[in-house]
Amino acid sequence: MLTTTKKSRKVIPPLPPGPRGLPIIGYLPLLGTELHRKFEELAGVYGPIYKVWLGQKLCVVVNSPSLVKEVVRDQDTIFCNRDPPIAALAATFGFGGADIAFSSYGPDWRKLRKIFVREMLSNANLESSYTLKREEVKNSIRNVYDKIGTPIDFGELAFVTVINAMLNMWGGTLQGEEGAKFKKLIAEMVLFGKPNVSDLSQQSKMIFQWSENILDTAIEKRMNSNEGKQDGTGKFEQKEDFLQFLLELRRKNDAATSISMTQVKALLWVIMEGGSETTATTVEWVMAELMQHSEAMRKVNEELTEIVGSDSLVEESHLPKLHYLDAVVKKTCRLHPALPFLVPRCPSQSSTIGGYYVPKATRILLHVWAIHRDPNIWENPLEFQPVRFLNDPSKFDFSGNDFKYIPFGSGRRICAGIPLAERTLTYTIASFLHSFEWKLPQGTELEFLDKFGIVAKKLKPTVAIPAPKLSKFELYTK
Repeated sequence: MLTTTKKSRKVIPPLPPGPRGLPIIGYLPLLGTELHRKFEELAGVYGPIYKVWLGQKLCVVVNSPSLVKEVVRDQDTIFCNRDPPIAALAATFGFGGADIAFSSYGPDWRKLRKIFVREMLSNANLESSYTLKREEVKNSIRNVYDKIGTPIDFGELAFVTVINAMLNMWGGTLQGEEGAKFKKLIAEMVLFGKPNVSDLSQQSKMIFQWSENILDTAIEKRMNSNEGKQDGTGKFEQKEDFLQFLLELRRKNDAATSISMTQVKALLWVIMEGGSETTATTVEWVMAELMQHSEAMRKVNEELTEIVGSDSLVEESHLPKLHYLDAVVKKTCRLHPALPFLVPRCPSQSSTIGGYYVPKATRILLHVWAIHRDPNIWENPLEFQPVRFLNDPSKFDFSGNDFKYIPFGSGRRICAGIPLAERTLTYTIASFLHSFEWKLPQGTELEFLDKFGIVAKKLKPTVAIPAPKLSKFELYTK
């Protein structure tokens, strides 16, 4: 007697729910320009995970801490590849995939990230580069003092200060029209967050080429100045900075630590581009929130006076003692995360999230902006209450271990530059708050609308009038 057996078929879970789009173009025409708000609205309809077709690209949006954990912790190796927009790829095309923000997970990425995090941004290197950063902050304080009583675009002030602090840590600065042009070019990076940017690739290449010129000039100048200046150990005699450190790595014969010139530029690019606009944008949001909330501003100023004193400038050594300011910064990062969706991820193989099927190569958006404002997670989420971060500072840090608060991401692809960004952000805002009293121009009001992009900037700049606060005139001029 013959018997037949049925082959068992593996049941594939369904795709996440989501809105119906149009043929070929999907949901693109219905998105509008504020994707973070539109996607928050869709989460209210379809739940903590849903799909959206953007043209022929399947996107899955994740809106809950538990599902974020599945992506960045439980299945991190599967979901740790990137799916950058076309314009972002165009802006970094000259690095040949060496850019650690957008490049795929693999041995080269692990090597560069290890160099960047463990060596380049080690505590010793950050401390040795502090004097270079301090010099640029003092330059900005002098420039503001020269404009006492006149309205200042605080966002522009923050950007010029931060980018020059970053550049000075490897031997370069931007001045005058050059600084204004670079700010404009970096501001175009907000376009990278838009879903349909194929027509921007040429513009993005211009951003890269202009940035590479800055890198090439600094590298050539440093290499020429190093000619014949090596000591007996093969090291250069001059003071070390980030650029010098990377050039010495390039000269090594050890495959585990040596890097190419392209990789040198890629690592400098991470600091110049990745660390400037995000940090400066957050500095501006912090100032805007404090000017809107006078009681919080009063507490910050009292803390600065107590810890620093009116006869001194802020130093990095003061930062660990500025607990209330730290809470204000963390609160601001909750309400205004610099990257509303972080950087899109992409699974290397088909998997599941929350029981739903997620095909290989799907674009995964972790909707941090919505999670940080979810009333089911945060009590009175839109209120500015730094005290909740003050009461439990170890719980809400930037390490990405609490998945309801991940302004810098989590898992293998967490922001590589957190130590530098956190120091630069807090030191910059503390210096401007301690040195000057800031008031709105008469008859003006603050507004808190943002402009969507990979970096969510303020739609309208924060304009404020400074007045001196320090007791010694020389502190502004020396």
